[in-house]
Amino acid sequence: MMTLTEKIKQKIEEALPGAEVEVNSGDQVHFQARVVASQFQGLSRVQQQQKVYTALGDLISTGEVHALSLQTVSKG
Repeated sequence: MMTLTEKIKQKIEEALPGAEVEVNSGDQVHFQARVVASQFQGLSRVQQQQKVYTALGDLISTGEVHALSLQTVSKG
């Protein structure tokens, strides 16, 4: 069975093919994610983060993920 950390990583990778995704959590409640993606090129930091939050929509709306610290970086 996948951990929530693995689920978050998988959902981001599916939404942003080719992205470098790192997700960490010490307690499976609070998560830190770093996403480096070419899809972020030309987007503001807010727009980059919106792409990630959209990918995690169902996990966020169900309350599975409620504490996510997110760092996004444009690749390319």
